[in-house]
Amino acid sequence: METINTRRVEFLGCPLDLMTTTELLEELKGVVASRGRARVIQFINANKIAQVHRDRGMGEIMRRADYVLADGMPLLPMGKMLGVRIPERIDGIGLMTRLLGWAEENGFSVFFLGAKDEVLQACVAKLRERHPKLKVAGMRDGYFKTPEAAGVAAQIREARADLVFLGMGSPMKEKFADEQVEAMGVSVIQGVGGSFDVMAGVVKRAPVWLQKLGLEWLFRIVQEPRRMFWRYAVTNFSCLRLFARALLCRLTGMGRVPSTSPGPVQVRVPD
Repeated sequence: METINTRRVEFLGCPLDLMTTTELLEELKGVVASRGRARVIQFINANKIAQVHRDRGMGEIMRRADYVLADGMPLLPMGKMLGVRIPERIDGIGLMTRLLGWAEENGFSVFFLGAKDEVLQACVAKLRERHPKLKVAGMRDGYFKTPEAAGVAAQIREARADLVFLGMGSPMKEKFADEQVEAMGVSVIQGVGGSFDVMAGVVKRAPVWLQKLGLEWLFRIVQEPRRMFWRYAVTNFSCLRLFARALLCRLTGMGRVPSTSPGPVQVRVPD
C-alpha cells in the first residue's frame, strides 16, 4: 500500500529524497538485517535529470525506486536557490564504500555486477585487500544483452547475496535494477556506474577539492575527452536550462514550477 513520504520532493522534474547518509545507512542496516523486501537506490545528477526529461520511462523508473539521492554537488546550491534544502551530496562510490565496510563488519555478502571482466577482477581483488573478511557471494561482468537479464538475475539469486552493486552505465543499470528487483532476491540494490573502474585503478577520481567545487565532470572530460565532452556539454546545458527556467518562475512568480515543489508525494516507503 502506498503511503505519504514527506522526505521526497520533485526537483527539476525528478524525484529526490532529502536525507543524510547517516539516515540512509540506518534504514538500510535494518533492511539487510531483517531480510526485508529489496530496496533500490538510484541517483540523480545533471546527466540523469537530462535523461529523465528525454525519456518518460526513465522518470517512471526513478519514481519506483525506494531511494533517489543527489549525486551531484551543483544540485545543492541549485536546490537552495529554488527553495529546496538538500542536506548533503550522497555519491555512489562513497555510499558503496560505507556499505562494504558495514557488510564486512556484520558478515553480509555482496555481489558485483558490471565492467569488463579484467576490470571487475582487479576491483574485487583490491576490495578484498581492503576488506579481508568481506563475503563476496559472486561477480559477473556487465556485458550481456537484454534477453539475458533474467538469467543474470537468477545467477545473483543463486549466489544468495545480501547486497548487489551494479557497475554499469545509464540507463542500463537503472532499468536492470527496476525490472529485476524481485528476481535477484537481495535486500539492497545500488547502481555505482563507473566505480569499479575507479576502484580497480583504471580511472582516477577527481581530487576532493574539485569534487567539492562540483567540477568532477571536468576532471572526467580531461581524462576521456572524446567520450565525455559531448555527453557533459549536452546534459549539463540541458540541466542548466531547466534550472534557469525554474529559477525565473520562482523569482518572477510567472508560470508554474511543479518540478521543484517541496510538498509530499505518493511513493512506496520502507517498512
